[in-house]
Amino acid sequence: MFLENAVNGTEQFGWIEVICGSMFSGKTEELIRRLRRAQFAKQKIEIFKPAVDLRYDSELVTSHDQNQIPSTPVPAAANIPILADGCDVVGIDEAQFFDNEIVQVCNDLANSGVRVIVAGLDMDYQGNPFGPMPALMATAEYVTKVHAICTRTGNLAHYSFRTSSDQNLVHLGEKESYEPLSRAAFYKAKQKSKKKDA
Repeated sequence: MFLENAVNGTEQFGWIEVICGSMFSGKTEELIRRLRRAQFAKQKIEIFKPAVDLRYDSELVTSHDQNQIPSTPVPAAANIPILADGCDVVGIDEAQFFDNEIVQVCNDLANSGVRVIVAGLDMDYQGNPFGPMPALMATAEYVTKVHAICTRTGNLAHYSFRTSSDQNLVHLGEKESYEPLSRAAFYKAKQKSKKKDA
């Protein structure tokens, strides 16, 4: 379990926490849990999500089990610092969908004393590092990798296998489009789809 950083009053810097993993691994659930603890402690929080993510609600960050917290949808990372002014804690969901500027935004916020909690997919549906996530993970003080359960083997899953035929990198979907797979199951599924396409 993640334990929050002990705050040293003489140090005025914040920090970055990244929660990453596959689809259905509990990333958003963990993000909401940490933000609610900060709210309970009467810290000023603000949550952001990419405006493109309309799967559940345009203004709520929602986990797969319908746990929700109000958020502000933004079209680009550059909008976040303006809207996060005066916050103690900033949460960012689905960070992989933001432009690369999100890395600088998170570091600037942390350097100004803000605790930044970021959640996102670390790999795309092809098993490649996803967007700005590798750079966010590299600059973060804390990285928590969460896992789903493989739908084919029951082992830990950290790949998001796309079951739909859409080849676009960004495809917003749920169980109808993705399934979490272990390394072995993902490899076999990719080999099978290559043979089918050949």
